Amino acid sequence: MDRGHDAFMRAALAEAERAMAAGNVPVGSLIVRDGAVIGVGQNRAVSECDPTAHAEVDAIRDACRKLGSTDLSGASCYTTMEPCPMCCWALQEAKVSGLILGARHAAMRRTDYGDYSVEKLLALTKRRLEVVTGVRVAECEAIRRNWQGRSASQA
Repeated sequence: MDRGHDAFMRAALAEAERAMAAGNVPVGSLIVRDGAVIGVGQNRAVSECDPTAHAEVDAIRDACRKLGSTDLSGASCYTTMEPCPMCCWALQEAKVSGLILGARHAAMRRTDYGDYSVEKLLALTKRRLEVVTGVRVAECEAIRRNWQGRSASQA
């Protein structure tokens, strides 16, 4: 595994932990360009009462604010959970070039997304997004399963 991917995903996992501690779905994301983190995000949908405050969108917003631009060409997004269609489209609109992901919806048996995958959404578009999978998958899945267990026991 690429050591850079490993380190950046570890940082995304730390964001996911912070999201969970704040009562949100545990997803963390980073926007990285030229080996430097330019945007950090975590799921804040519950704490911000904003259904669009997903980790990837949060990281995109952070990077765009810092750069004073909506063009994130050449950047990659590291995220602990496969982006939903909204987040995948936001990555494309921001011109993010790469997506490095941990857990996948299908592997987590998430039926609320049906037969969705990032690759299937990308096949519908003419845009390109390099997708890298298999980075710290077990840890990304574990944090999600831990949260699912906590939320079920609290119900």
